[in-house]
Amino acid sequence: MAVYTKHPASTPPAAPVREKTGHLMLRGWCIFVLFMALSGTAWINAIGQLPTAVVTIAGGVLSLGLWFAVRPPVQWRRLPWFTMAYVLWAALSIIWSQWREATALTLLLLGITTLQALFIGSVLTWREVIRATSAALKWVLALSLIFELWVALFVRVPLLPGFVPRTEPVDPILYWSRNNLFDEGRIQGIMGNANLLGPVALLAIVVFAIRFAAGAAGRVLLGGWIVLADYLFYRAASATAYVAAAAVVIVLVTVLLMRRARRPGERTRYYIGFAVVGLGGAAAFWLLRDTIFAALGRSTDLTGREMIWQAVLDRAMQRPVLGWGFSTPWITSDPAFDGWILDHGQSVMQAHNVWIDVFFQLGAIGVALLAMAYLAYIWRSWFFAVDRPRWDLRADRPYSPLTLLPTLVGAILLVQGLAESSPLLLWGWLFLVMLPFKMKQSPHIGEGAAELRIAIERGELTTRAS
Repeated sequence: MAVYTKHPASTPPAAPVREKTGHLMLRGWCIFVLFMALSGTAWINAIGQLPTAVVTIAGGVLSLGLWFAVRPPVQWRRLPWFTMAYVLWAALSIIWSQWREATALTLLLLGITTLQALFIGSVLTWREVIRATSAALKWVLALSLIFELWVALFVRVPLLPGFVPRTEPVDPILYWSRNNLFDEGRIQGIMGNANLLGPVALLAIVVFAIRFAAGAAGRVLLGGWIVLADYLFYRAASATAYVAAAAVVIVLVTVLLMRRARRPGERTRYYIGFAVVGLGGAAAFWLLRDTIFAALGRSTDLTGREMIWQAVLDRAMQRPVLGWGFSTPWITSDPAFDGWILDHGQSVMQAHNVWIDVFFQLGAIGVALLAMAYLAYIWRSWFFAVDRPRWDLRADRPYSPLTLLPTLVGAILLVQGLAESSPLLLWGWLFLVMLPFKMKQSPHIGEGAAELRIAIERGELTTRAS
């Protein structure tokens, strides 16, 4: 005889909510976009400039089409306006640019990178942004190690761009891989530049550690990825990345101490203490720079950077307000840059300093706009990290490790920008746009338009998650 009951034990458990295939594919595309930005010059070294340009433009068009198809809710009044003003000023510089073709070409790259940053920030949640960044970084690190291993085991000689082995020695600056994996030299990864690999490996350490602290699945495997990132960071031996790592540690310790503050005024003492330590450390670094650079195996002029800075500043002072016209990077095929500043016989493509480069290209107005963009980003990311998530009277919600990402990335970009211009393009610029945009759209982890849209798609209750 059949027996019927309403006891909960008789109800079969519901299957977990599965992500829609369309959203999985969308997230996969975002991972590819992040990989393109993080791998940087690897594409040019592998397939050449023209195919790379085609892939970049096609990627931008596809993302724009997906944006219109998905139609994620966006609060357009909450854009990173200082960053957008910088992009607009760069676009206006084509009017007075002394190299209009280079300006037009690099403006296209700037526009596509900005579009991709806004696209990713609007269609992914905070957790998905960090998860997608983690996946893209894994691809960059794994391919870098496999690439260097392949060169060491099978090619056995340095490799030029285009997969061309080089048996006769040339200037090492030309090599895609120097075949240094099994000796004591610096390795360059798929980017072909140790000064690009080092900061990316540092970013990977930060992202993987944040996911590990947040209790992501597969923490043992994640620990292995941290070890790989540490190894590549060490083997890249980038002095700029080492200084950036020190800045990341200082910022992280400061944030964690700020989170421990319980009484009014307690944070003020921390601010004063760390300001003294920071200024004292900067002064000591400057006074002992010869000793520090010698210990890092670098020349006291930062491997010729001071000569480059002086040459760029001399030219920038001729047009200090408007600048000479946007071109990031410098297009060395243009007569204005071809042979202007040489390094190891090669035309230099950047000023090796963000602020000097912007002053040269966009004048004092461009510097002011970028400074305000950075200030707004650092300000917002700092309180995003140190303040508890709060949208009502409850003030005891737990902190999330995920909120550390923007401020730690900001530390990397600021330090890297002192010796490289790379924060002005590729992953540096993408993160400078994406993270402020995401913080303004979703001021708390689990909150925001993307989170709301995905919750509706999954049929979940649209509650505010802490």
